[in-house]
Amino acid sequence: MKPLKRIMLLLSFALLGWKSWVHAQNISSTEMAKIYEEVKTPYKYGLVLAPAHKGELMDCPTIYKEGKYWYMTYIVFDGSGYETWLAQSPDLLNWKTLGKQLSVAPDGSWDAKQRAGYNALVDTKWAGKYKLNTYAGKYWMSYFGGSTAGYEPEPLSIGMAYTSKKPTKPVQWKQLPNPVLKSTDPDVSWWENRHKLFKSYVIEDPDKHTGHRFVMYYNAVGDSLVNNKATRWYERIGMAVSDDMKTWKRFQKDPVVHHPMGITGDPMIQRIDDAWVMFYFGAFWKDRKGAFNRFAASKDLIHWTDWEGANLIESSESFDQQYAHKSFVLKTEGVVYHFYCAVDSKGNRGIAVATSKDLGKSQVSF
Repeated sequence: MKPLKRIMLLLSFALLGWKSWVHAQNISSTEMAKIYEEVKTPYKYGLVLAPAHKGELMDCPTIYKEGKYWYMTYIVFDGSGYETWLAQSPDLLNWKTLGKQLSVAPDGSWDAKQRAGYNALVDTKWAGKYKLNTYAGKYWMSYFGGSTAGYEPEPLSIGMAYTSKKPTKPVQWKQLPNPVLKSTDPDVSWWENRHKLFKSYVIEDPDKHTGHRFVMYYNAVGDSLVNNKATRWYERIGMAVSDDMKTWKRFQKDPVVHHPMGITGDPMIQRIDDAWVMFYFGAFWKDRKGAFNRFAASKDLIHWTDWEGANLIESSESFDQQYAHKSFVLKTEGVVYHFYCAVDSKGNRGIAVATSKDLGKSQVSF
């Protein structure tokens, strides 16, 4: 065989292999529809937690189970900054506030005025145990923090907190002394360079698809903001990786889930059969009004196929008339629970839940 012909043949085989690999990373529309049917929650139970004081804003639930009780970590903005709280429930519908886990402190630290936390290493198995796993004998929590008071003021960076105590009591978690990701890092990318890194969600990947044990998904504000009022809400979801929960590095330069306009944010991960499913929220998109919850799916945690059908959660009730967004989705005893942040027309903000089975209506109100 002539050298040129041999080279062309090898290139053809390589191209076929590449096309086959790309195809394997995509999830078919049939598979995506099957996931949608599995996770949809058409019945809105209503609010399960509402602020104790006027002007407080509750947000971003993370759910886990320990023993016979369920626990919810969530954040509260009190007019000055974010703090992280803990609540307990016997049945996922009736919740009791226990106290704070990450409190602000007047100590001059990089995160003194903002500490908004999200539990790391929640069991990712769909319809699984939803326990909090440990690493190095500790429970972990990623959070966004900042030193300036106010509503999400620049700069906001991502830190890590930890505790060796079972997180069933409102104990104060310890923080690493410095952020693990910030907008001034040497490896910061174009989509996260505008001084605001927001929610993060950390999972363990036993197959090490990225070559690393732990994967963090997070959303941030990027450079499309420059003098562009129509796109000032741009946020996108990207990845970072770690092997010790303390040292994190960006995995790639581009985001993994994003849209042409508005917010794509607040990732949360579950493993349904052989697919990883990322629940996230969108807002201010060109083709969809308001804020709403959606999902994407992946075979390898790196390449994501976006759902193109109906929203999972959107505004439809008085308690979520302005916004219905920010997911934590789980399945237990045959019922899917989709917790989300509900904002009414007056700006009151609390935690609500929708379910796959009609469980009645909540008596909690703003």
